[in-house]
Amino acid sequence: MGFTILRIHVDENRNNWSKELATAKRAIEHGAIVFASPWNPPSDMVETFTRNGVPNQKRLKYDKYGAYAQHLNDFVAYMKSNGVDLYAISVQNEPDYAHEWTWWTPQEMLRFMKDYAGSINCRVMAPESFQYLKNMSDPILNDPQALANMDILGAHFYGTTVNNMPYPLFQQKGAGKELWMTEVYVPNSDSNSADRWPEAIEVAYNMHNALVEGNFQAYVWWYIRRSYGPMKEDGTISKRGYMMAHYSKFVRPGYVRVDATKNPTYNVYLSAYKNKKDNSVVAVVINRSTEAKTINISVPGTSIRKWDRYVTTSSKNLRKESAINASGTTFQVTLEPQSVTTFVGAGSSGPETPVERNAFSKIETESYDATNSTTVQVVGANGGSGLGYIENGDYMVYKNVNFGNGANTFKIMASTTGTPKIEIRLDSPTGTLAGTLQVAATGGFNAYQEQSCTINNVTGKHDVYLVFGGPVNVDWFTFAMEQAVPVKYGDLNGDGKVNSTDSTLLSRYILNLISTFPVENGEKAADLNGDGKVNSTDYNILKRYLLKYLDKFPVES
Repeated sequence: MGFTILRIHVDENRNNWSKELATAKRAIEHGAIVFASPWNPPSDMVETFTRNGVPNQKRLKYDKYGAYAQHLNDFVAYMKSNGVDLYAISVQNEPDYAHEWTWWTPQEMLRFMKDYAGSINCRVMAPESFQYLKNMSDPILNDPQALANMDILGAHFYGTTVNNMPYPLFQQKGAGKELWMTEVYVPNSDSNSADRWPEAIEVAYNMHNALVEGNFQAYVWWYIRRSYGPMKEDGTISKRGYMMAHYSKFVRPGYVRVDATKNPTYNVYLSAYKNKKDNSVVAVVINRSTEAKTINISVPGTSIRKWDRYVTTSSKNLRKESAINASGTTFQVTLEPQSVTTFVGAGSSGPETPVERNAFSKIETESYDATNSTTVQVVGANGGSGLGYIENGDYMVYKNVNFGNGANTFKIMASTTGTPKIEIRLDSPTGTLAGTLQVAATGGFNAYQEQSCTINNVTGKHDVYLVFGGPVNVDWFTFAMEQAVPVKYGDLNGDGKVNSTDSTLLSRYILNLISTFPVENGEKAADLNGDGKVNSTDYNILKRYLLKYLDKFPVES
């Protein structure tokens, strides 16, 4: 399954500590890290009290805080002397749900963290609230000394809703601290429930929410071997275990979660992770729907073209399916109903070199290498996908575009209700301006039209920056080297002659009775003096030419 964290028990009786050694040492041998949580202090440090009318509840004696810190230190030292170097030790398991162990109030936890936790010779975890209740951890985060003494904010997820997984105060004040989910079982602990399907998908969904919505860096199940756990009583992996393995087997220690569209379509949930050492990428996709779902996965800037695929359904258990060979940085996949799929793209060590792009092939806009936008999203476009929600000032970067011996035309499939411009710049957002396309309104953001403009001849390899001047949706773009169409000045209908028919067309154009000429480059053919305008001056020149007062047009001189 790829698990890399083991949680062990700190017994109140030091004579029982040896019971944890064998399992902990075995985990260490396999490369896992080990942390420990206590349920009770030693009995001589505990007093009973009546809590909410319930007698004989336990709490740490007020004058035993220092002794309790030493007790935790002793456990750390014992484990280390026996070959287990603990990664962290917790102050208390579920201090706010302690009907059968030791209660702590938020202020008692704060006192210990502020005045005593600093003496512990190990990373300190707190408060391990049973439901990630923030009233247990807010006081620690708001006290500089207590916060300095806390290395890991630990929490349990029993009954924790998705809405309560984000923690703005931790994001504000917890820089340099770790955030771990250290105990849960979901969605229940029913006997022999570990293989229920599709119920097991809720495990993957809970992990997704912990990592994406809560920004947790670790996810630890309760008992690993139970009839409702990742491993059944006979030692075989359960459906719930395979759900966890979709993450733990591939998203290894040191990977970093990267930004991704977390809910690309209804009932589909996606998260992505990158190994910055070798640029490997892992994406885990959950389809909670009873229907198959087809989505596009775009990984901007990657050179990965082969994606291994692992699928769990009612009849499959982390089955390796046929790999996906992507032609670019975007690939389309169909997710089976009620399934979890992990996509693994192996990278290579060292800085990643952008894949060379052919300027004369269609470049999908969503395959950008970088962007300067807070709003842009992948949207449906012409039966495929493109980019939408582009705003004024946004730009997209497409690296290592090879123009070969030259291109003089830019083409793009775009849709808009306005007339924004698109600047085509080279090598930086303020670099050489190759050309500017004034996009024509298409009648709506779903009404795509191919539009083009001439650009200064571009050769060789460049990073292309598309700098947008307003809202527009874009599907793809490409470049071309188009041959100039020969212009026969004065021939406005393309019949190869200059006569009275052309004079009539020019008159009608000047009077706004027609808006174009029935010949390519008609406006250029009608600009007979070469001043960049078509007006009455050109009409008078054409009349003089037809009357043989001129043997050629001024523009030809």
